[in-house]
Formats: sequence, structure tokens, C-alpha cells
Amino acid sequence: MRWQGQRLGAVDASALPGLDRVDAGVRTVTTPEFAGMTFHEVMAKSALNHVPGPSSMPFDWTINPYRGCSHACVYCFARGTHKYLELDAGRDFDSQIVVKVNVAEVLRRELSRPSWQREHVALGTNTDPYQRAEGRYRLMPDIIDALADSGTPFSILTKGTLLRRDLPQLARRRADVDISLAMSIAVYDDALQHAIEPGTPSAQARLDTVRAAADLGFRVQVFLMPIVPHLSDSVEALDDALARVKASGAHRVVYGALHLRPGVKPWFFQWLQREHPDLVPAYRGLYPGASVEAPKGYRTWLAQRIRPLIRAHGLNGYAEEDEPPRTRVTPRAAPRFIETRSAPAAAPTLF
Repeated sequence: MRWQGQRLGAVDASALPGLDRVDAGVRTVTTPEFAGMTFHEVMAKSALNHVPGPSSMPFDWTINPYRGCSHACVYCFARGTHKYLELDAGRDFDSQIVVKVNVAEVLRRELSRPSWQREHVALGTNTDPYQRAEGRYRLMPDIIDALADSGTPFSILTKGTLLRRDLPQLARRRADVDISLAMSIAVYDDALQHAIEPGTPSAQARLDTVRAAADLGFRVQVFLMPIVPHLSDSVEALDDALARVKASGAHRVVYGALHLRPGVKPWFFQWLQREHPDLVPAYRGLYPGASVEAPKGYRTWLAQRIRPLIRAHGLNGYAEEDEPPRTRVTPRAAPRFIETRSAPAAAPTLF
């Protein structure tokens, strides 16, 4: 194990842009059990992120303990966010992981403010809170307790089977606050899954995690998305996926076609040219120029194909684009032991 220590207030020329002083970046870490990866441990100024008003997301607040993600999904829409750190959206996103080591402490401070209305908070909407780094840093247990202690309802979306570690804690905290869980499982063919999302657990391992959560009484959603045109959208592939989702005990399935935002599009097309060059012309037709979504005609075709299969397997389900609009969640009453005195004004947000 190699630690690159830093003195408080020192300037580190090799640090991430904007984190060159040690009062923002704590240290940069490499370690043999995470070969090829670098962790940049930072002191975050804030934990709660407010979703902009015009967003179509059905929630107002998020928490992202990490930036970058070792799942390395070539289609990940969040890749472009690494450019804010002057890192690239390709290999750097997969291997240069920013870790907000004090996120739970900052979160408790923010949740204790009288202005906090205990609105729903979503985790896993940008990068995965249960990626491999979580096995080292264990940020989620304290985040879970901070939210539950404050009476704040929350949801977790993940591809990480490390969620199983925290299922007993989550089951206990359900007595204090509403908690919802979702597992993202896009690809059920092992060879394609290994090629397109090489850092993720297998589909079966994730389905086993869904079963473990369902056995504890959670009504787990499975995100069958992105459905990848010409690779995972055949009747056979969709039927197999839905049969396995049903067998896992999932409550609902949400499906959606591949999105290719500007930050991910070049990286995805590099992968496609390398792995499936015969499909490049078809994809240029589906996602021409700066287009992000598959065309309406494809999405309609996909809905006509998958909806009868969802019904046949006895699942509840809907398309991503049919997700209900953002609504304000009425929180439970705050527990009586929650701190209510005024907190100091927040420092400027670092992330």
C-alpha cells in the first residue's frame, strides 16, 4: 500500500484541478487491491445536492459520496461530469475516483438545519454509492444513519452487490423512515455484460441481491436500462431478462433505451467500433450528430415489444420516459432527539 501524505495548507502540483491545497484535498491513494485505480480523498464542503428546477428527475435532492465509478460502464451518462475536474470522460472516469471522506459528517450538519424539510433524497443517481471503493471507505452506513436519524426518506439505486452488507441496517431503519431500493441490471448475457460494463458484478449476483432485499420485505425495483439497440433488444433477450427479474422477487421493472449524452458518446462509439464495428452505421443512424435519445420510432417499437412480455411475466412496469413528474414527498415527523438549533452558514459547495 502506498500513501502520498500531504501537509495541511501545502500546494500539491499533481492534485486535481481546484484541489491543489490540502485543506480541500486530503491525499491521493493507490493500493494493490485496487490495481490501476487512484483514490483522491477530499474534504467536501456540502453533501446534499439540489436538483435544478427544470430537471425531469422525480426528486429534488441527491447525495454523491463518490465522483467517477469503477463499474466502467461504457454507456454511463455521468462520464461528462469528470470534465469539470479537467479529467477525461473515458479512462479517468473509470480509474480516478474522488472520495468525499467526510460526507456523513457534513450531511448530519446539513440535515440538522431548521430549514431542512426532510424531503426525499436519492442516492445513486450520478455515480454508484456501492461501487468497489465503498468496500474500502464504508461511507454508506453513516449516510444511512444520518438520513434515518433526521427523519429524511431516501432511495438507493445501485449496480453494486455490496448493498447486501447494509441490508440488515436498512431493514432496521425502515422503522424510522421510508426507504426504497432499486437495482440496475441492464445486460443479462454474461459476455456482453463483461464487455460493456466490465467493473460490475454479474447480472445473477445482482439478482441474488434483489432476492435478499425482497426477502427482508423491500419492494425492489429493477432498472432494465439501458436497453442497447441491436445487442440486448431481441425478444429472446428481453424475455430472459424479465423472467429472471420476476424470479428474483422484484416488485417492478423500469425500462428505457440507451441515451448517449455528449460526454459519453465518443467513448461509447470507440467501444462499438472495437467490439461491434458492423453496428456503427446503424448507430450513426439512430444517434446522428448531437442527438442524445434513440428516435421516437425506436422507442415506440421497443415499447410494443417489451410491454406484452412484462405483462406475461406478471410484473409491474413502465418506461423511463413515463416516470411520474417530480413531487414533494411529505416527510414523517422529525424524531424528537434531532438537533434543531441553528447551524452555521454553509461554506461554498466544492462538489
